[in-house]
Amino acid sequence: MIRVFCAILLCLGSAAIAQDSGAASSGSGAVLRGLDKVNGRTVDVEVNSGGTVPIFGLDVGLADCRYPAENPTGDAYAFLTIREKGVSAPKFEGWMIASSPALNALDHSRYDVWVLRCITS
Repeated sequence: MIRVFCAILLCLGSAAIAQDSGAASSGSGAVLRGLDKVNGRTVDVEVNSGGTVPIFGLDVGLADCRYPAENPTGDAYAFLTIREKGVSAPKFEGWMIASSPALNALDHSRYDVWVLRCITS
């Protein structure tokens, strides 16, 4: 009986949280940061949605960058496809979150890439 009651409370709590999370808007692009772990160089690049940019030895494609509509500077969620130059298989494909880059990160021995923010204008 207690387990059923706890399960109902958990479901109601999840529904309340889901309703509180605001809508997301899509940006026109994203600002990404690349790191070369061997020599410590960093570079910031802007990429438009649907575009691809070279970052060191990687080609980084951006499908979409989303941000909270009520707080554009609050966070950024970007869907990236990252390939090594000359290789067709992606090294990374998925959503990266600016506030938690380690949550879903690129696993590369030399390079690191993460999202800084969406371009909103």
